[in-house]
Amino acid sequence: MAGSRVQQNKAHKTRFASKSSRNVHKIPLKDKSKNAKSERNVAKGARAARIQRNKMMREQKRAALLKEKRASSGSTSPPRVIVLFGLSAIVNLDALEEDILALLLNEGTGIVFPAVASSEYKLRTTVLKAPHGDLLACMEMAKIADLIAFVASASSPCQDDSSDYYIDSFGSQCLSVFRALGLPSTVVLIRDLPNDLKRRHDLKKTCTSILASEFPEDCKFYAADTKDELHKFMWLFKEQRLTVPHWRNQRAYLMAQRVDLVSDDCNSETCTLILTGYLRARNLSVDQLVHVSGAGDFQMCKIEILKDPCPLNVRKGDFMDSDEVHDVQVINAFNPDPLKQEPLLIENVPDPLAGEQTWPTEAEMVEADRNHKEKKLKKRTLPRGTSEYQAAWIVDDSDMDYSDSDDDADDVGMVLDSRESGNPGQEGHFELDLDDDQASLILNRESDEETEVDSVMMEGEEMTKEQIEDEIRKIKDKHAEDEEYPDEVDTPLDVPARKRFAKYRGLKSFRTSSWDPKESLPPEYARIFAFDNFARTQKHVLAKALEMEQGSMNEYIPTGSYARLHIKEVPRAVASKLCDLAKTMPVTACGLLQHESKVSVLHFSIKKHDTYTAPLKAKDDFIFHVGFRQFVTRPIFSSDNINSDKHKMERFLHEGRFSIASVYAPISFPPLPLIALKKEGEAALPVVAAIGSLRSVDPDRIILKKIILTGYPQRVSKLKASVRYMFHNPEDVRWFKPVEVWTKCGRRGRIKEPVGTHGAMKCLLNGVLQQHDTVCMSLYKRTYPKWPQHWFPLGGT
Repeated sequence: MAGSRVQQNKAHKTRFASKSSRNVHKIPLKDKSKNAKSERNVAKGARAARIQRNKMMREQKRAALLKEKRASSGSTSPPRVIVLFGLSAIVNLDALEEDILALLLNEGTGIVFPAVASSEYKLRTTVLKAPHGDLLACMEMAKIADLIAFVASASSPCQDDSSDYYIDSFGSQCLSVFRALGLPSTVVLIRDLPNDLKRRHDLKKTCTSILASEFPEDCKFYAADTKDELHKFMWLFKEQRLTVPHWRNQRAYLMAQRVDLVSDDCNSETCTLILTGYLRARNLSVDQLVHVSGAGDFQMCKIEILKDPCPLNVRKGDFMDSDEVHDVQVINAFNPDPLKQEPLLIENVPDPLAGEQTWPTEAEMVEADRNHKEKKLKKRTLPRGTSEYQAAWIVDDSDMDYSDSDDDADDVGMVLDSRESGNPGQEGHFELDLDDDQASLILNRESDEETEVDSVMMEGEEMTKEQIEDEIRKIKDKHAEDEEYPDEVDTPLDVPARKRFAKYRGLKSFRTSSWDPKESLPPEYARIFAFDNFARTQKHVLAKALEMEQGSMNEYIPTGSYARLHIKEVPRAVASKLCDLAKTMPVTACGLLQHESKVSVLHFSIKKHDTYTAPLKAKDDFIFHVGFRQFVTRPIFSSDNINSDKHKMERFLHEGRFSIASVYAPISFPPLPLIALKKEGEAALPVVAAIGSLRSVDPDRIILKKIILTGYPQRVSKLKASVRYMFHNPEDVRWFKPVEVWTKCGRRGRIKEPVGTHGAMKCLLNGVLQQHDTVCMSLYKRTYPKWPQHWFPLGGT
C-alpha cells in the first residue's frame, strides 16, 4: 500500500558485519596492480636516477678532495709556508726555528734556501719568523702563510696593559689584524714548560684555557720543547688539510725567494725587476698584469720556468750546492703575445675637446636659417636714411643688457621659483643657476671653509712644535663638536648665505627625492672607468679566469712551478726599495684579473680599529691594504642607507660602528679584506687605523654632505614665529624661502616672509613652537673623494 513512499532507513552498523561489507569501498587487488604497474615503474626509474646522481656527486667530491690534497701536499705542490709568530716579546723564535729545521733536514742535505725538503715527512716547507714589533712585515707574512704557528712562552706571562696573559699589546694588535685578513690554518706552540710532568701538564692546561678564546675552535695546542713533541706536531701538520682565506685562491701569487734588477739600455730611470719563487694558488699567464706589493701594477716581458732547486724525491748525487741554487736550469720560457697582452691602463685620458662643438649639425643650420629669415621679415622702426649695416648695430628692446640688475635677479630668484611652483612650502628641492666657474669666482676657492677642515696642512719642517700641537687640538675639538652637534654650521656675517652655500640645495625628502647621479660631475670623473653592470662583468671575468685554470701547460705557467718573472719598466728607485725590503719581509707579486688595473670609485665597509684613538678625518691620506695590493687613498666616509639611493657623508670615522669609505683606487673584485694604515708623521711608521672589506665598485653612488643652518625664535604667536640669526639679510631669506624648516622638538613648517633688515623671518609651523626650541634648515650637496698625489706607497717621493 505504501509503495515507493515507504521510509528507507540507513542500515545499522554492527560489530558483526561481514568482511565483504567492510571491504566494499576498496579497489580489488587485481585492478590495483594493473593501475599501479606503470607508476611503480616510473618510481623505480626515478629512484635509480636519484641513486646514480648521488653516486656521481660523491665521486666528484672525492675527486676534488683528492686533487686538492695532491695540490697541497704532493711532489709537484709548492712548499708549505710556516710563519712563526711570537705572542709576546720574550718568546725566543730563533731557537724554535733551529729545532724545526734540524728536525726537517736529513743527513747530508743542508739546503735551506728556498725551502726545506724532508724525505722522512715527505714534505717541503719554508719557515719564516715574524719580527716582533714590525707590523708591515707581520702583515705581509700572514698574507702568504699556509700555517701560522703562534708561539707562547709559559715561563713568564706578560703583566703589561694587556688583559690576557701570554699576549702583549703588539701580539693582540697583530692578532686582530690577522683576523681581519682571514686566518689560514693555525696552531699554538707552547714553549718553556717545566720538566716535572705534573706541573708541565697543569701549566699547559692553564695556558690552553687562557688562550682558547683568542683562536678558532679547530686550533690545536702543542707543547714544543722536545724533539718528540716537535715530531708529533710536524707529522700532524703533514697530514692536516690546510685551509686558506677564499680571496687568496682567486688570483695567482708568487712569494719572491730572490729579488734582482736589470738596467734598461734605452731608459736609465727604469729597469727590469726579476722575482724568483714558487707560483701558488692559480695558473699564471705571461699576458696578465701583475701587482708587486707596494710598488704598483706592471707588465711582464718574460716568464721562465726553472728546474726545481729543492725537489722532494732527491737521488744520490743530485744535491745542489749554494751556487747551483742561484743559477738553476731554465726548462721553458714564455714571451707575451702583443695581441693578447693586457694593456697597462690605469687612468683614462680625457679629451679636453670632447665637450666642444666645432661644426653645427644640420638641424642647427636649418634653425639658424629660419631665425635669420624671421629676423629679416620682422619690421623694425629705424630712422630715415639708415643703411642695413647701421641697422645691425641698433639694439632692440628685447636685446637689452640686464647685467646691471644681476644682483636683484639673484635676490628674488627663489621667490620666482616659488611662484611658479604655486606653494613654496611644498617645493621638493631647488638649485642655483650659477655655473661652476661663476660660483668659484664668487667664493674665491673658499667653499666649505667653515664646514671642512682644510686637508692641506703646513709642511712639517715649517711648523713649530706649538703649531703642530695647536693643529692637533683643533682637529680633536672639531671631532668632539661633530659628535655633539653633527652637521650644524653658522652662517657667516661677511658673506651672503646665498653665495656662501651656492653649491647646496634643499630636499623635501632625503629618502624619496630624486638626484641625478650624472649631474655636475667633477673633472676627476673623466679619468675613471665605470661598468654598465658590475655583477655581470665580475661573473664574466671570474669565468675567464677559471678557463685559464683549466688551460694547457703550453699557454700558462702551472701552479707549483719554480718560476722567474721578468717585470718590465719598473722605476729604478722603486726597484731599489724592493731589494732592501726583501731582506726583512717577503716581496709578493700577484696576477691581476681583467680590468683590475683601471681606476674607478671603490666602496669599502670600514670600522675604526680599537687600538687607534686619534680622530680619523675624511680626505686624509691612508694606505689601503686590499688583499695582496697596496695603494694610497684619500677617502670620504658615509653612512650605509639601505632604504635610499642617497647616503649621508660623515666628516669623521666614529668608533664602534661601521661606515662606508669611498675612494679613487684601482678596480678590485670582491671579496677582499681591507687594512687601512695611517702615518702619524713623515718619518713615522704607519699604524693600523681601521679594518674592513670591499663592498662594491660604483661611481654612481650618491654621497651627500649635509649642513644645518640654525635660528632661534624671537616671538611666538600660535602657529607663527619670528626667527632670527639663521640669516643676516632679507635677500638671503627670500632666496632660501622654498626650503622647508624643522625644529628639534619635531615641528615642521616653511618661511613666509622676511622681517626687518637684519635677516629675521616669519615662519609658519604645524604646531605651537616652544621658546627654547631651535629652528633648523637642512641643505645638501654631493661630495666626492680626493684624488691622491700618487697611487702606491713606494712610488711617492
